[in-house]
Amino acid sequence: MSEQIKFVVEQLNKDPFKKNFNLITFDSLEPLQLLQVLNEVLAEIDPKHNIDIREEAPDQTAKRMFSLLGILKYKPPGNVSDLNAFRPGLVTGSKSIIHPILHWLLQRTNDLKKRAYLARFLVKVEIPADFLQDDVVSDTYHQYEELVEGFKTLHKECEQLKNSGFSTAEIRRDINAMEEEKDQLIKRVERLKKRVDTVSNHQRMLEMARQLRVEKEREESLMQQKQEQKNQLFHAEQRLQRAQQQLKDLRQASADAKPESLMKRLDEEIKFNTYMVSDKLPKELESKKKTVHFLQKVVVEPAMGQSDLSELEAKIQEINTQINQLIEKKMMRNDPMDDKLFLFRQQASIISRKKEAKAEELQECREELLSMEKELAQKSNQARDFDGTEVLKGDEFKRYVSKLRSKSTVYKKKRQELTELRAEYGVLQRTEEILKQRHEAIQQQLQAIEAKHGITGFSDTQEELERVSALKSELDEVKGRTLDEMSEMIKRLNTLIAEKKSALAPVIKELRPLRQKCQELTQEYDEKKALYDSCAAGLESNRSKLEQEVQGLREECGQEETRYHYTNCLRRITERQIQRAADEMKLYVSADPQERRKAVREQYNRNILEQENLGKKLREKQKAVRESHGPNMKQVKMWRDFEQLMECKKQCFLKQQNQNPVGQVIQEGGEDRLIL
Repeated sequence: MSEQIKFVVEQLNKDPFKKNFNLITFDSLEPLQLLQVLNEVLAEIDPKHNIDIREEAPDQTAKRMFSLLGILKYKPPGNVSDLNAFRPGLVTGSKSIIHPILHWLLQRTNDLKKRAYLARFLVKVEIPADFLQDDVVSDTYHQYEELVEGFKTLHKECEQLKNSGFSTAEIRRDINAMEEEKDQLIKRVERLKKRVDTVSNHQRMLEMARQLRVEKEREESLMQQKQEQKNQLFHAEQRLQRAQQQLKDLRQASADAKPESLMKRLDEEIKFNTYMVSDKLPKELESKKKTVHFLQKVVVEPAMGQSDLSELEAKIQEINTQINQLIEKKMMRNDPMDDKLFLFRQQASIISRKKEAKAEELQECREELLSMEKELAQKSNQARDFDGTEVLKGDEFKRYVSKLRSKSTVYKKKRQELTELRAEYGVLQRTEEILKQRHEAIQQQLQAIEAKHGITGFSDTQEELERVSALKSELDEVKGRTLDEMSEMIKRLNTLIAEKKSALAPVIKELRPLRQKCQELTQEYDEKKALYDSCAAGLESNRSKLEQEVQGLREECGQEETRYHYTNCLRRITERQIQRAADEMKLYVSADPQERRKAVREQYNRNILEQENLGKKLREKQKAVRESHGPNMKQVKMWRDFEQLMECKKQCFLKQQNQNPVGQVIQEGGEDRLIL
């Protein structure tokens, strides 16, 4: 309790309360002051409660606080008696009631603010059923319910947006950055347009570039379609291989096995599936439902503190000890040597546990097999996506290794040639440096000769003219080459498309008989499946009949057992009653007065005599009260009249003191006289 008070004082000294309490001053608060502190905390949670309780009636204050605590889902600690004392304790400002409420409120202020805010919109207005029969009221109430549901959805979306991590500042920064990038791109496009406008035939070149881009996009789409068709063909081949493998397995199984073995295998599968459906899966489903139910209870319950958890742990330990004691008593009462079915029950429990363990192992093996098959398919798909081919096996892998060895020898030769070319490149680089040095020396000599003859810059001008003419010829050559390359590219694309069509034609022809074969296999599979379903249905009907007979016999056995136990209990009760009657007769007939007093008849006679004496006393008391009622009422009336007379004298005396004296009052002999 001291920890609670310390926590409450610390929270009240912080913002927004700032009370400057300590443990002594807080503990010495009057009940009205304590209620005012509680009201301020409630006002912080819900501003509607910001009221001075000195200006409010006590019943209204209690009603307002009870309603808010009910909305906040506060549960008083303790048992039923404490709950009965909770209401008057809250009205009178009891410390034992107010302190836990303050501790609970200050622990979760933010959550309670949110709950109080939502309660204003989600707590529905209760309307009597008689009023809802009116069409206008009913339509208005339905609109109100729709608005409440709309508020729920909007609040959820708002919370999701708040918790999503996006902030308006970041979004504004991103928008500004994108606008700046947009301006830069516009400026860059304008500069490129100005640069292109100076080039002759720029419209024609742009049109050709546009056509080139369109053709490239078309080429990409064709390549994508080709890849999709390859994938479809590969999947179809895989399905065909699986179907062929299944057909092969079925033929081998039908060739090697007999109908008896097939029926035995089917019976085993049916038994396993029925065990899973009737025993294992319902138990797991029931356990999951219980877990979900408990979790829902935990979610509905308010947040628990350390004290609540310790109380629950203590209760759990107490219940566990009681269970252990009951088990020990049962074991001591039931001797396993006397129980003939004990060994059979033990063996049945062991077999059921083994059965459950094996079923779980089988289920785990099946799940592991499925996961391994999925992983194998994923790995094969990844390998195919990586290099476009399947995983090699057997002879194909050997051929791939030999091909890789031949490529490695070629790689070694190319690497040797590359080293020779690098050495030659070093020699040529050195030769280029020597020639550059000689060229610089000759250039200096030429400049000196030009300066000597007075024609400085003639060689530079000549070189510039030659460079410009060479650049012009190169540009003309590049333009012609690009046009030739574009025409050649278009021709090459057309020829490539024609080649791909001709290459795909035989593959499509081969695929048609495979599709027909696949249809035949599926038809044969459907026929086999129909035979299997009919056989399974017959077996299932026989099994259901047997189960019904067994169920009927079990019910009959259970009814006979209950009838036997009921008759046995009636017999024991009758014997006990007969024994009690015989004992009572012995005690009643006995000559010993002490023994006779133990009889039930004597006890009842004594109780009757006591009650009769008590009734006589109460009747005498009632008679005395009736006789004295009249004089007592007269005396009460006289006292009331005397009280009114004294009150009137008091009022007169007060008025006389407040007014100016007009005369003199003299009291003599029990009389009052006024002399003016």
